[in-house]
Amino acid sequence: MAEIFNQDKYTPLKTQSEIYSDFFTNFDVHPELHDLVRKKNEEAVKTSIRNLILTNTYERLFQPTLGGNIRKYLFENFSPQTQDGIQSEIRNVIENYEPRARLIDVVATPYPDQNAYVVTIQFYLINTNNAVTLTTILYRVR
Repeated sequence: MAEIFNQDKYTPLKTQSEIYSDFFTNFDVHPELHDLVRKKNEEAVKTSIRNLILTNTYERLFQPTLGGNIRKYLFENFSPQTQDGIQSEIRNVIENYEPRARLIDVVATPYPDQNAYVVTIQFYLINTNNAVTLTTILYRVR
């Protein structure tokens, strides 16, 4: 059987069953179906985790405890304590606010020349055996 690859966000992937889905944040509309385009499975959970990490506590109305509160570490000196703090905050936010992911490992690698941390998160999707890796870069914003 030939494998079917997802060419773009509008082409559905026929071989993959839909377990989880979320909307794109810009609410794209499918050009033919005129429905909202959705992210499915791994992509939906990756986007959710990235949003949780980049959200500070007290940023969301009516959910003051939601968020990773990572920005406070980005302005600290590069040290093993800062690295451990980032990893700990990411673990806590994923375990507390993302029930679709079962965390395997979180690694924060400092890049002092770019004033950034590269964060690699490995997790399993609940109800699947697929290990998923999310890599994102945390920069100082201000």
